[in-house]
Amino acid sequence: MISLLSKYIRLSERNRETVLLAVALWWALTCHRPLLGAALAGRDPLAPGTWGFAVVVLLAATALNTVLLMLLTPGRLLRPVVTLLLVIAAGARYFMEEFGAYLDPSMLRNALRTDLAEARELLSMNFALGLLVQAGLPVLLVWVIPLRERSWGRAIGMRSLWTGGAVVVLVSAVLAVFQPLASLMRNHKEVRYLITPANVLWSAGNVLAADLKGAAKPRQSLGLDAQPGPVMATRARPMVLVIVIGETARAANWGLSGYIRQTTPELAKIPGLINFPQVTSCGTNTEVSLPCMFAPVGRRDYDENRIRGSESLLHVLNRAGVGVLWRDNQSGCKGVCNGLPTEDMTVRNPPGLCADGRCLDEALLTGLDERLAQARGTQVIVLHQLGNHGPSYFRRIPPAFAYYQPVCESDDLRQCEVPAIVNAYDNALRYTDHLLASLIARLQAQADTLDSAFVYISDHGESLGESNLFLHGIPYAIAPDVQKRVPMVMWLSGGMTASARIDTACLRMLAAQPAAHDNLVHTLLGLIDVRTALYEPALDLTADCRLGAGPKVAGQASGRDVD
Repeated sequence: MISLLSKYIRLSERNRETVLLAVALWWALTCHRPLLGAALAGRDPLAPGTWGFAVVVLLAATALNTVLLMLLTPGRLLRPVVTLLLVIAAGARYFMEEFGAYLDPSMLRNALRTDLAEARELLSMNFALGLLVQAGLPVLLVWVIPLRERSWGRAIGMRSLWTGGAVVVLVSAVLAVFQPLASLMRNHKEVRYLITPANVLWSAGNVLAADLKGAAKPRQSLGLDAQPGPVMATRARPMVLVIVIGETARAANWGLSGYIRQTTPELAKIPGLINFPQVTSCGTNTEVSLPCMFAPVGRRDYDENRIRGSESLLHVLNRAGVGVLWRDNQSGCKGVCNGLPTEDMTVRNPPGLCADGRCLDEALLTGLDERLAQARGTQVIVLHQLGNHGPSYFRRIPPAFAYYQPVCESDDLRQCEVPAIVNAYDNALRYTDHLLASLIARLQAQADTLDSAFVYISDHGESLGESNLFLHGIPYAIAPDVQKRVPMVMWLSGGMTASARIDTACLRMLAAQPAAHDNLVHTLLGLIDVRTALYEPALDLTADCRLGAGPKVAGQASGRDVD
C-alpha cells in the first residue's frame, strides 16, 4: 500500500492530471450507489450483461467528471477547487443515500432557499462524519501531494490531451451501451441527477442562470382588469378570508380523510367544515409548490420561468382593492407576496412561542383578534405555517401535543424506527389541527360583525420511510403519491355563505371529487368575487354550488363562458 502511494505521488509530481483522474475514480467508487441502483432497476442481477452495463455506466460517469475537473481546475486553482468539489460530492452523496434525494434544479433551489434554522436540523452528526470520511482523506492527499510547476504552454497542451482523452472515453462508453442507456434516459430523465458532483454543478448553474434572468427584468403584471364583482362591491359588512398554507402535511395521515388515526379531532367537531380528500399538489417542495399554487396557470400548464417571472394571485386581489397581508412562520413567500405587507413571526417573537430562531405555529394567531375586529372592506390574510417541516417533526409542537409515543427525537431520521418517525409526524399534524380549530373559533367569535371564510391547503406531502424514502423533493414525474397528495379543508361563516350564495351541502358533496393546487386561484377569485379574465369557472370548486350566476369575467355576461 505504501509502495503504491509512493509511486502515485511520484507520478503526480510529473502530471497534475493524474490527481484529477484519481478524484474522479474516487467519486465513481463512493458516490454512485444511487446511480447504479436506478440504472440497474429491473435487470437480472446474475446476468453478465447487467454487470457489464454497470461498469460502462460508471466509466461514463467517471469520464464526465474527469472532463469537468479538467475544465474547472487551471493552474493554482486545482487544490481549492478540488477541495470544494470533494466536500460538495460528499454532501450530495449523504442526502442521496440517506433520503433518496435527486439533486435536480428544483431540489437545489429549495436547498439554497433554506434558512439557517432549517439547515441546522439537516446537518446532523452523521452528516458531519459522512463528510469527514468521504472527503477527509482525499482532501488531505490533494494538499500534501507536491505538484510541479509547468509552463503555460505545456500545461495547456497536457490538459487538452487529457480532456480530449476523457471525452473519447465518454463517447465510447455511451456508444457501447447506447440502446439501453438511451431507453433509460428517455424513460427516466431524472437519473442524470444522480451523477455526482456533475448533478450539483449543473443544477447550481441552472438555478443561477434562472435567478439572474429573473432579476434582470420586473415581474410581469397579471390581472390588470381585476375589479370588484357585484357581491364584493355591495357587501354590507367587512369580509376576511384567511388562507393557511400548510407545510409538508400529507393526505395519507390526515384524520378527516380516513387515516387510521384521528389526527384531526378538533376539526372533526366543527359543524360545516368541508374536507377535500383527493387534492394533488403542484410540486414536491415549497420552492415549486408555493409560487405554483398562487399562479393562474398552475401545474396543468406548468412553466417555472413564467410563474416565477409573474405576479401572483395576491397581487391581482390587491389590484382589485382587497387588503392583503402575508404572515410567515417559515422561510418566506418565495416571491408570492413581493411588494405586499408581510410579517415575520420570528421578528415579532411573541413570548413563549419562539426560541432559537423558530416559532411554534400558534405565533401566527397572535394579534389576529384585534386585526379581525378592526377589519374594513375585503381582506385576505395568508398564514404560512412551519407545520410538519422535517426532519425534526418533534420540534414542531409544544409538549402537550406529544400524543403518540415513542417519538423520534433525532434530526437524523435514520437513527429512528419508522413507527417513532410516524408518531412524531402525526403529533405535528395534531398541533396543526389545534391551530386550525383555534383560528376558526376566532372567526366564529366575530360572526356578528364580520363575514369570514377559511381555506387550509398544504404545499406538498412527505415520505416517512416508504420505499426507503424520507422527506420530500423527489422529481414530480417519479414522486410517490404521499409526496403529492395533500389535505385541504374549507369553512365559511353563515354570513359568508349567505353573501356568496354558496350551497354548502352541494359543496360538501363535490368535495369528494379529485382536486388540485390548480383550483386554488380560481376558487379564491370566486369566493371573494373579483372579476378578471384570469378566472376560469371550471377550476372554481365553488362555482357549481353557487346559487345563481357565478362571478362575471370582465367584459362578458358570465364567468362560465370563459374557455
